Amino acid sequence: MDHDTIRAELPSLVAGHLPRNVHRFKFRIYDDKPPVSALGFHVDPEPFQGSVIAITESAIVIKIARAVFGVVDRQMVSELPRIGATVRVTPYARHHFDGTRVDAPTEEVRHTADGRTYTVRSVILGGALTRLPVPKPRCAELAALIEQVERMPAPDGFRRIAHLLVDAGARDFTCVDPDDADIITTPPAIRFTVSTLKFTGQVTVLYERGADLYTVELHRDGELVDRVDEVYFDDLGHILELLIDDGRWRQIRIETISTSRPVLATPTQRRSDHTVS
Repeated sequence: MDHDTIRAELPSLVAGHLPRNVHRFKFRIYDDKPPVSALGFHVDPEPFQGSVIAITESAIVIKIARAVFGVVDRQMVSELPRIGATVRVTPYARHHFDGTRVDAPTEEVRHTADGRTYTVRSVILGGALTRLPVPKPRCAELAALIEQVERMPAPDGFRRIAHLLVDAGARDFTCVDPDDADIITTPPAIRFTVSTLKFTGQVTVLYERGADLYTVELHRDGELVDRVDEVYFDDLGHILELLIDDGRWRQIRIETISTSRPVLATPTQRRSDHTVS
C-alpha cells in the first residue's frame, strides 16, 4: 500500500464522517511495515474496533473514534468487510510461547524493610525477550544455540527467531544436552514440532562440533524429509524461515461484529487538516 497515495485520499474519504465542528483528524496505517516508536523501538499494535466507512482498491478505512481512523491494507486482511459493518481488527503482534504479548506489563511483588508489601509494574520498551520453553542446559554449546534463537533477529527484521517459531506453532520442545565427553557422538540439539502450510512435523537444530556449524533437519512420521548442513549461526533464521515459515503471521485479522446499512457520506468541500498518530 502506497502511504503517500492514501494520505492524499484520506481527507476526502473521512470528511463526511467528521463532526461539523472538527477540522482535524488522526489516523494510523496498518500494513506489512511494523510501526516504530519515536525512540526507535518496534511497536506491537493493539487490536481495535470500529465502523468501516470506505473501501478503496488498496485500503479499508475504519472509524475508531470521533476523529480517529485506522487504514488497513486491503491485500493483508483475512476477510473483506462491508461498508457500514462494525469490525474488530487484530494486527500482528509478537507473542511468547504461552500466548502473552511481548509488550504485556509484568508485575513483581516486593517488600520494604519494615515488612510492607508493594507491587512494581513494568514494561520493557521494544518487548520482553521470548524464552524457549526448555530447561536450563548444562552444555555450553547448547546454551549458545538457545541464546541465539532467543536473541537473533528473524529475516523480517521485526521478529526474533524465537517469534518465528511461535508463529509456526512450535511446541513439544526437547533438548539433547550431552556431557563434554559425548559432544561429538551426541551433538547438542533442540527439537520441536511445528504446523504450517509449508511444513508440519518435527524440526531439529543440532550443533556440529567439528565444523562449528549447525544442521537443520525436518522429520515427518519418523522419516527424514529434508536436511540443511553447514548453517552458520547468523544464517539460522533465514534457513528456518525458508523451511517452515508460511508468512500467515503477517495477515491482519478482521472479524465482523455486526452489519448495518452503509452510511453514504458525501464529502464536503471544506478544508480538512489531519495528523498522524
